[in-house]
Amino acid sequence: MGATSLIALLGALAAPMPPANQCRAETIATLPVTMANLQPMVDARIGGKPARFILDSGAFYSTLSRASATEYGLKVDMAPPGFRISGFGGETSAGITETDEVSLAGNELPKVLFIVGGSDMGATGMLGQNILGFADIEYDLPHGAVRLMKSIGCERAVLAYWAGDKPYTMVELDPPDSEFRPRTIGTILLNGFKLKAMFDTGAANSVISLAAAKRLGVSPDSPGVVAVGQGSGIGTRKVPTWRATFNKIEIGGEAIRAPTLDIAQSDFGKVDMLIGVDFFLTHRMYVSNVNHRMFITYEGGPVFGLSPKGVRTSDGKPLDLADKSGEPTTADGFARRGAIFASNQKLTEALADFDKAIALAPNDSRYVYQRASARFAKGDHAGGLADLDRVIALSPDNAGARLDRAQVRLRDGREEGVQADVKAAEAALAPSADKRLTVALLYDRLGDPEAALPNYDLWLASHPEDSSRGIALNGRCWARGLLDRELDRAMDDCNAALRAMPRDASILDSRALIRVRRGEWKQALADYNAALAINPRGAWSLYMRGLVEAKSGQDAQAKSDRAAAIAIDAKVADRAKKYGIEG
Repeated sequence: MGATSLIALLGALAAPMPPANQCRAETIATLPVTMANLQPMVDARIGGKPARFILDSGAFYSTLSRASATEYGLKVDMAPPGFRISGFGGETSAGITETDEVSLAGNELPKVLFIVGGSDMGATGMLGQNILGFADIEYDLPHGAVRLMKSIGCERAVLAYWAGDKPYTMVELDPPDSEFRPRTIGTILLNGFKLKAMFDTGAANSVISLAAAKRLGVSPDSPGVVAVGQGSGIGTRKVPTWRATFNKIEIGGEAIRAPTLDIAQSDFGKVDMLIGVDFFLTHRMYVSNVNHRMFITYEGGPVFGLSPKGVRTSDGKPLDLADKSGEPTTADGFARRGAIFASNQKLTEALADFDKAIALAPNDSRYVYQRASARFAKGDHAGGLADLDRVIALSPDNAGARLDRAQVRLRDGREEGVQADVKAAEAALAPSADKRLTVALLYDRLGDPEAALPNYDLWLASHPEDSSRGIALNGRCWARGLLDRELDRAMDDCNAALRAMPRDASILDSRALIRVRRGEWKQALADYNAALAINPRGAWSLYMRGLVEAKSGQDAQAKSDRAAAIAIDAKVADRAKKYGIEG
């Protein structure tokens, strides 16, 4: 079987199904799911306006960002004293809103309570367990669906009703420990150690806490462990993250050898690990919230960094993992299947499905937009850009496509049309929209701080506790510095950004500019030195340090720094001159 095989261990799990008249499992509603990279998205409507939610089985309640609540005109009340929401990235304050104007997949919902707060995750909000956990639920992400289910008399039944001859596994789930809706938590084995794991569609990748990894003898200093940057979630903090290969993970009897998992310096509350959407994409899962059991079948595809070949059961029987569900018949069906292929990095198959969706609905820009992303991912730059052109021709107010095209053109070194795209996106966005930060950053890259500044203001006002606040505060500090305006407020922004993102070279560079504007040469030099210690090839920092050194009488060093800056960026002196900065 080797390091890339999965073993389905059956034995006592194959309990007999009670007679059909004793066990009834019925579908209450089917929610189509469209993958956006590794985020499972569900279309909804709030007050008649389209909305998109991240399917988040790890959230005890459905949530909205404060920006989304503002955009949809929802009244937000204060949460009870001391009530906060926590998750990956820490915790944040919370408000509460309630509405009876929500529909999912055409089903009108009664009054729905949302927790309001946390970082904007690029969607309207997240669907949590107050919707997903009120009965049973079937996660069928390999086929682009989630089904809200109702089971009666099925205490002893195997609810993997689709499995046929395919082996299934079962995980005993923890009962809820409060009046809140249950989250899907069970015990798994990693390297032979028992860990509490939450099955969390809101987590893009499966991740173990650093504390739990250390209990297994794995730390950031262990051989083969590599840093992969910083992650973020609902909280305000960026979280250091590493990646490691473990010996074996066992989930309900399914054993996966040599899994690659992320490790995060984060507290997951009462669990040690999050089993993320990377697992859901390759498994079909029935969660019985009534009987506290989860039934799982492996549906094929890469699991935890592995692409198994020749998968067998524990008794050596080969598994037929061919998808027998049949071809989609609608544009939406092809698009959803294509998005699943894309999330599993099967880009050739994804593009074929997007082509079929577009052939069936040539004037629907959504499918062209999906194909654009897949083409870029496959390295077809010209095809992706052509698709973005087509999306914008079909939907001129599509702010996302406008901003994507602007960024592609800037990466290509072509500024023609970029300003027009950014302005069109800015006009189409709601004042509180998350993409206003992208607009501001693009205006910064275009050298237009006057246009960037109001977008930073709008974004920061509507995102009071967001993991990207450090980026926005730095951007606003920089814009004010370039404009030589409100320098005390700019300094406050830079200092706040540094508290959120310590030792960030770009923030130190921004603060140094404010000190230059205020004539604080010694402090400016210290900040430029600190920035260049982190990023020695920062052309702007080198040039500006040369200016400060010249003001301080260090002529030889000033000349050297300026020459080094111009060698890296021949236009750096012209940029400085544009903002009234001359040596």
